[in-house]
Amino acid sequence: MTAAYDEIADWYEHEFLARSTPGDPIGIRRSLTTLLGPGAGRCLEIGCGTGAYAAPIRDLGWTPLGADLSAGMLRHAAGRLPVARADAARLPVRDASVDAAVTVMAHTDMPDYPAVLREAARVLRPGGVFVHIGVHPAFCGGFADRGDPAAVVIRPGYLDGHWTTESWTTEGVRSRVGASHWPLPELLQAFLDAGLTFERFGEGGAPVPTVLAIRARTVRT
Repeated sequence: MTAAYDEIADWYEHEFLARSTPGDPIGIRRSLTTLLGPGAGRCLEIGCGTGAYAAPIRDLGWTPLGADLSAGMLRHAAGRLPVARADAARLPVRDASVDAAVTVMAHTDMPDYPAVLREAARVLRPGGVFVHIGVHPAFCGGFADRGDPAAVVIRPGYLDGHWTTESWTTEGVRSRVGASHWPLPELLQAFLDAGLTFERFGEGGAPVPTVLAIRARTVRT
């Protein structure tokens, strides 16, 4: 298997993360703290990339595990958490075997995110928590010009739902590897179709949100 991120893994680790993560400008760590929250047991990060969020997950008391398709990204992640190279839509994980699962800024990298949500529901124990933290579908994508953060311009294309490399900047990830897009109703419906029950929502970034965060749970038995 090859993955789009293999070619940019070193740039992502050494340049992109260093440039984009000082502090918590778009509220990713705040969303983890608020929606995942303190806990114990195994927390699977689906699409873990370089493992940049293993430490905050561990700080909350969870034992982080990671899965990602990109061998290049996993070279950097391996020192941060136990990892497996895997397709997010076909996880090498037993049914009902993890206590929590998260995707962090990864769902637009997955061509079939509804299938990933079904896998998350499968591997979670009954009553297990799933936290989605991703780019905001209403304000981020090939249809959104964020050149002026105070006045994001939404062009036609939001309703299309497609894969694109269009981006308002050439300095980020999307112009390099592309991104998938689901309009908000389709994204939320995919959670319900996977058997996940919504519990809480959040947004991050200002003055126009960059991040949409969702906490959901599998059915208790």
